[in-house]
Amino acid sequence: MQPLNIEFNDLNKAKYLQVAHALRSSIIKGDIAPGAKLSSARVTAKTYQLNRHTIMNALQLLVAEGWLESHERSGYSVTQTLPIQSSVKSEGTPALAAKPYKFAIELAVPSSVMNIKDYAYNFAGGLPDLNSFPYKEFKRSLSHVFNHLDTSKLHYGDIGGVSELKIQISDYLYKARNLKISDLLVCNGSQEALFLISKAFINQGDFVAAETLGYPPARKAFAACGAKLIDIKQDEQGLCVDDLKSQLTRYPIKMLYLTPLHQYPTTVTLSPTRRMQIYQLCYEFGVMIIEDDYDHEFHYRCQPLQPMAADDPAGIVIYLSTFSKIMFSGARIGYICAAPEVIAQLSAWKQLINHKNDVVMQLAVAHFMQEGGFERHLKRMTKHYKQRYEAMDNTLTLLQTQGLPIEYKKPDGGMAMWVNLNKDTRNIKQVMQSKGVYLQAEPEFYFANSVRSLKPKQHSFVRLGFAGQSIEAMQQGLLLINNLNSE
Repeated sequence: MQPLNIEFNDLNKAKYLQVAHALRSSIIKGDIAPGAKLSSARVTAKTYQLNRHTIMNALQLLVAEGWLESHERSGYSVTQTLPIQSSVKSEGTPALAAKPYKFAIELAVPSSVMNIKDYAYNFAGGLPDLNSFPYKEFKRSLSHVFNHLDTSKLHYGDIGGVSELKIQISDYLYKARNLKISDLLVCNGSQEALFLISKAFINQGDFVAAETLGYPPARKAFAACGAKLIDIKQDEQGLCVDDLKSQLTRYPIKMLYLTPLHQYPTTVTLSPTRRMQIYQLCYEFGVMIIEDDYDHEFHYRCQPLQPMAADDPAGIVIYLSTFSKIMFSGARIGYICAAPEVIAQLSAWKQLINHKNDVVMQLAVAHFMQEGGFERHLKRMTKHYKQRYEAMDNTLTLLQTQGLPIEYKKPDGGMAMWVNLNKDTRNIKQVMQSKGVYLQAEPEFYFANSVRSLKPKQHSFVRLGFAGQSIEAMQQGLLLINNLNSE
């Protein structure tokens, strides 16, 4: 056996491990061929001036790992069956490929994720004020869970969510949204909910309709499961019923994805009349409705309309929402309400993806709700966000009086405003990022691969969230946007 290149320069690692590493590396590189007999432990120890037991420990480790074989009275040799090529290539034996392996699949490309620390001014449309959450109060709920923990709940089970949380959510939905449900499925946020719905009900080539401007992660989930997207026209009152009817006649649409309250991203709320017309059309054509009620809680000028799911005699609405806007996205509490057979199908898919929920977090949120902390926090934040809502409105109005050619319609609620800068916004996101400002521009709300795409030639809107930063930061950020618009 040729000498090993051993450098004992890692003081935190045992010498026998360093010897094993050097020997293993030589085998992998082909410096020691399969079947080659090694020098005895005594000779090797003498060569490297080591204790014989150190060498024996290294050799026995490699035997256990399968690199070496031990032979009685004849010592150690490299395992014959290793797929290792010698550094001196034998005839007819190809060398190991040096190029990275190319997978014969279409790899998913993750979207860029905003790092909140990278921006001095953050206009993310769904970002809550994380500094105002009552962490100490919630910590008491976490402590309560551990002080009164039923350890049986930590085992596998409760795919649909712990019963304590499901009861609290059900009571909350009935009180706050007039939504009476028999069962629900707790998910790790709304994105898991959307993906579960897609996996359960979308087959390759199925048509899914959605508002032209919409929530990109939802449409990506549909497309990833084989859906073909159909854009439906919007106007100042929301989704156009006549266009929906036209597309239902033209395509065998299976599902319709909607954000009827504070439409994402335009903030428009569908009127009761349009909701009824859309529901009747979907019932007539056998279309399921996915109602994404992502920020129902925050309303400032009037009470919000009850969800479409609250008046669903045919059971065609799959309703989903989340606590990410009320608490924080890291809590991973979303939920789906639907007909029992739909919940059963979604639960089966969830079990394939995830055998168990975050029981501790769910129990803590349930206790937080039961003790009233959830409702107190919600009331505080609604008042808090209303102040920021009014401040953004006042600042935008002031900029208008100073000559900035912006237009917007003040929404009834939500966490953002849809503002027409009357200027090309295709590159504004990148430009403002360089100035420490995060915002969302109109182009990112269109889906590139729709079967029927309704992209306009010009993009002039931005979505400006007001909930996640102070009034002072919001005003300073708007001035930076104003300066860009006036250039």
